[in-house]
Amino acid sequence: MEDKLQELKTHFSEIGDLNSAASLLSWDQMTNMPPGGAPARARQMALLKRLAHEKLIDPALGKLLDELQPYEASLPFDSDDASLIRIARRDYEQAIKVPPQLLAEIENHAAAAFQVWNEARPANNFAAVQPYLEKTLELSRQLADCFPGYEHIADPLIDHADYGMKASSVSAIFAELRDQLVPIVQAITAQPPADDSCLRQHFPEAQQWEFGLDVVRRFGYDFQRGRQDKAPHPFTTEFSIGDVRITTRVEEHFLAEALFATMHEAGHAMYEQGSDPGYEGTPLAGGTSSGVHESQSRLWENVVGRSRGFWTFYYPKLQEVFPDQLGSVSLDSFYRAINKVERSLIRTAADEVTYNLHVMLRFDFELAMLEGNLAVKDLPEAWRERFKADLGIVPPDDRDGVMQDIHWYFGIVGGMFQGYTLGNILCTQFYDAALQAHPEIPGEIEQGEFGTLLGWLQENIYQHGRKFTTSELVDRVTGGPISIEPYIRYLRNKYGALYEL
Repeated sequence: MEDKLQELKTHFSEIGDLNSAASLLSWDQMTNMPPGGAPARARQMALLKRLAHEKLIDPALGKLLDELQPYEASLPFDSDDASLIRIARRDYEQAIKVPPQLLAEIENHAAAAFQVWNEARPANNFAAVQPYLEKTLELSRQLADCFPGYEHIADPLIDHADYGMKASSVSAIFAELRDQLVPIVQAITAQPPADDSCLRQHFPEAQQWEFGLDVVRRFGYDFQRGRQDKAPHPFTTEFSIGDVRITTRVEEHFLAEALFATMHEAGHAMYEQGSDPGYEGTPLAGGTSSGVHESQSRLWENVVGRSRGFWTFYYPKLQEVFPDQLGSVSLDSFYRAINKVERSLIRTAADEVTYNLHVMLRFDFELAMLEGNLAVKDLPEAWRERFKADLGIVPPDDRDGVMQDIHWYFGIVGGMFQGYTLGNILCTQFYDAALQAHPEIPGEIEQGEFGTLLGWLQENIYQHGRKFTTSELVDRVTGGPISIEPYIRYLRNKYGALYEL
């Protein structure tokens, strides 16, 4: 049986290497590649993805998994070997439903669409990306139809990102959350807005960059196994447990842009770097779902990075870097500025209170497009109308409206956004569990020490990789199911104090 288990590991290691090569090409396209390389890059990435997919659906792999099933049944559910076989079978059974040529077409199209979006967004040219988005939508429907029997056409796409969830279950969570959020948003935005002018001065890129790197290095992001580069839209990519890279974008006249994006992406990266080293090259390495992944990025960016305790330690250091800009700005003023709540245009820069309204808008549009109830040509106007209804403002252009996110222009439509809000919910559940085990964590954060928190996350979440589903992991870590209560309590306590609600 040991020989068969090693054969399984070798098979998936080869699949992983092909996917990692494709990811490296993708990382290069979004950081360094000249525009003229786009057509060839699309072919190259599509080829690698097709080869990886063909290897994943090899009938010999199915036969091997069948032969390993009795061995799996003899083991404890949470053992490494049983989990490896279980997750490998899940990946195989999902993959055999998708024709290799469809996957290659999706990859080829995504690479081409990204290049168009990357040039069209600064030019505010939705007409240029419209036909690409229409094809993305068509391909997304074809992908969903590979999984017949769904309740909603988005279900297979959501399930791929957040295993076990459906449009109905996500919609139910979002409806409950929305009922709680809207009154908080209304109460805060009825007040005069916080003054964030201290963040909107000239902050040279080089100093911003180095300060952000120092923060995430102290968090625990391992630069011997990672690096940071610039990209139009911040992202994290992993080629192995030993090579997990982050990106950010820098705005010299808005301090919060690069700093919090760096924290966010480092949260993703530390999760990937934290997989059990023994999982390298197997389906167990990496994050278990988009929601759990986002819980880690949002925990480090917001629960830690926007906390008063964090800046009690770090604000004097930031003032030393930018004495002319921040020397006369008090900690109280700076803390209110970085936690300013406002009806804003850009999701990635949105505050903690309004952020989820941005996500819900996108999620609802995905469902409507997949259902055929919203045409791509009508998306810009629908975006403006929904933004006005939900956030009370109207985007002045498509650049900061429907074109602002990379997701639909470098992937599929469906299952792309729900993880952000699920992550916001989960990050506070996990943090509460960490505090129950280690009440000293907030005091350590005030001293610029993050080892206890990182160690708890490593022990309870990171090292398990994909071994457990989201629901299994949440139950193991918190003792119950996903709940919005810790998140709402967190928002009310923090922003109730800031805005005297």
